[in-house]
Amino acid sequence: MSVGGARIALVTGASRGIGRAAATALAAAGAHVILVARTTGGLEEADDDIRAAGGNATLVPLDLKDFAALDRLGASIFERWGRLDAFLGNAGVLGALTPLAHLEPKVFDELVQVNVTANWRLIRSLDPLLRRSEAGRALFVSSGPARRPRPFWGGYAMSKAALESLALTYAAECEGTPIKVNLLNPGHVRTAMRAKAMPGEDPDTLPPPEALAPLIVEMLSARWEKNGEVVSFRERRMANGE
Repeated sequence: MSVGGARIALVTGASRGIGRAAATALAAAGAHVILVARTTGGLEEADDDIRAAGGNATLVPLDLKDFAALDRLGASIFERWGRLDAFLGNAGVLGALTPLAHLEPKVFDELVQVNVTANWRLIRSLDPLLRRSEAGRALFVSSGPARRPRPFWGGYAMSKAALESLALTYAAECEGTPIKVNLLNPGHVRTAMRAKAMPGEDPDTLPPPEALAPLIVEMLSARWEKNGEVVSFRERRMANGE
């Protein structure tokens, strides 16, 4: 993954699930990983995993709804490293699975703030740093409901559809630059969010987040040249006969 030395990668939602697995894999591939999440304890546990594997990380306890802090994050990264090579916008909230007419305004607002606005603020904060990289990569985690609306999933689906539009617009704006911007649809993966959405499902029937991590590392590497695509982990697995 090296481009002019160790790549600098930032991962949101890095304290558990897909974010934690991705951060650990990125560190194992040689990146210095900036871990962003709300819970200090979860970040410290992720850092322990990374250090045990011989990697290193910087911990940033941060609530993504603190938009001023997201603005400051870019400035702090610039002061320390002068660039950012990879950004994984993974953090998100499920909200409530309920009819749209029953969705509480505060839940709707949080869906927009975390799943959409925070990622826009991060693009705004991190874009100058990605442009200073020889091979800047940005990857946002989407979801199937963004393109396949279903009853009771309206709030979550709306926010992920907005995120896809946001990311694909950013990708179009990065055409002709070294930056590549893409989306990843993990599909059904063994995470806390999946368990909340599908409480009766047997988690052992789902792939763990670690199974997804190699694809994330690939899509954030300097070798990845595609731009403006939505990549399905499920379709990748089926194509490989998994």
